[in-house]
Amino acid sequence: MLLLAVDTATPAVTVALHDGESVVAEAHQVDARRHGELLLPSVDKVLAEAGLKLDAVTGIVVGVGPGPYTGLRVGLVTAATFASVLGVPVHGLCTLDGLAYAVRDAGIEGPFAVATDARRKEVYWARYEDPRTRVTEPAVDRPADIAEQLAGLPVVGAGALLYPDHFPHARGPEHQSAGALAALAAERLAAGAEFLPPTPLYLRRPDAQVPKNYKVVTPQ
Repeated sequence: MLLLAVDTATPAVTVALHDGESVVAEAHQVDARRHGELLLPSVDKVLAEAGLKLDAVTGIVVGVGPGPYTGLRVGLVTAATFASVLGVPVHGLCTLDGLAYAVRDAGIEGPFAVATDARRKEVYWARYEDPRTRVTEPAVDRPADIAEQLAGLPVVGAGALLYPDHFPHARGPEHQSAGALAALAAERLAAGAEFLPPTPLYLRRPDAQVPKNYKVVTPQ
């Protein structure tokens, strides 16, 4: 097994190779505006570090969000393209689940929540019983509207750290890690668990909208 994991649903452009036992190589950069520029060089970097070529990959893992429209599409389109070219399966995972799985190494015991930055003064979030078990569906809300629901819980991720008044127990890890996403995928593959389809989990409409009442300029 050699899994190539990518996630661009958050400001982190993160890529990892996982051999079914451990992370072989990983690249991680945080830049919310350069997902398209950074992703493929990151893939090249991890392959070079591992001394492998792309055709050694046996499966693609991709974070499906929730996340902003443009950045999220970069990872999903790249994953689908690699899977098609290589003739290998592509496995979708909720981006929040990857962050939750990374909590194994953060010293958090018991229930917690994950929150990422959704912009517009909102967060994408979900609650977890443990690093492997999500107990609510991913949602997007204003921090003030969910602060009472999450009171007393550790809240992991950049979305929580942005709003300490509403999430006083906010903590890291701050950003998504493709290494954690790949490790979770390897565990689920070994257990025969199902994956999400590699389609975007937006939760809301994109910022770009077709203008209303625009003037028709095509010939009659």
